[in-house]
Amino acid sequence: MTPMRIVSWNVNGIRAVDRKGLFMPMIRELRPDVLCLQETKAQQHQSPIDLPDYEEFWNSAERKGYSGTAIFTKRKPLSVSYDLPEDVTRKHSLSSDAYGELNREGRVLTIEFPEVFIVTVYTPNAKDDLSRLELRYKHWDPAFLDYCVTLQNKKPVIFCGDLNVAHKEIDLARPKENEGNKGFTKEEREGADNIVEEGFIDTLRMFETGGEQYTWWSPWSGARERNVGWRIDYIFVSAQLEERVESAAIHPDIYGSDHCPVSADINL
Repeated sequence: MTPMRIVSWNVNGIRAVDRKGLFMPMIRELRPDVLCLQETKAQQHQSPIDLPDYEEFWNSAERKGYSGTAIFTKRKPLSVSYDLPEDVTRKHSLSSDAYGELNREGRVLTIEFPEVFIVTVYTPNAKDDLSRLELRYKHWDPAFLDYCVTLQNKKPVIFCGDLNVAHKEIDLARPKENEGNKGFTKEEREGADNIVEEGFIDTLRMFETGGEQYTWWSPWSGARERNVGWRIDYIFVSAQLEERVESAAIHPDIYGSDHCPVSADINL
């Protein structure tokens, strides 16, 4: 077995990160074997990034400049799939209109290797007025988890991305002030509980049990400099992979987005 480095990053616009000159320094510093991106906000042909050592796969939103996921991989995958399968969403009563809306947003992308599936996900935001909370809590979260369990029945799964929830109080700087706000409602946190109860393992918490481990900061009031943030970006693995996880980390020193990258080294 050799270590595979998985890096996940919500770039909040891949063209914006590139314009800042901060995408390639991340590649040089972290040297990912598989790079999972969220909120790419571009079609593949619009991306200025050229990584000749990687194959790239994109699931872009139909709406320009919005959402989207991508995976860059040094290893050629056996297969690639896009979005949540319709049979899974139908099982969780996601209406055809809602299913179509979410699948037009490019939120899920999956690659398959002989040993594992790797999934990148950009979970829908509940919105400030919580207008998408019911869609997320009752339909999206259980459908996505069901999808990962379905994959896991075939082989172990690594899934990563911006889950748009701080799971525990330790995962944000000001839990009391944010209780009930988007990203920290009891419904969203229950969705994260269900992931853990299903046996998936939060890789960072295998190595870091303390607080002040954040991956997103508001762009206002110097929040990042003061480390007043949220941990909403994760790498989860199937329980079968627990003994193979060598390390996991967040990288708050890497700029370019309001999120920082997260990584895990896994022997495969």
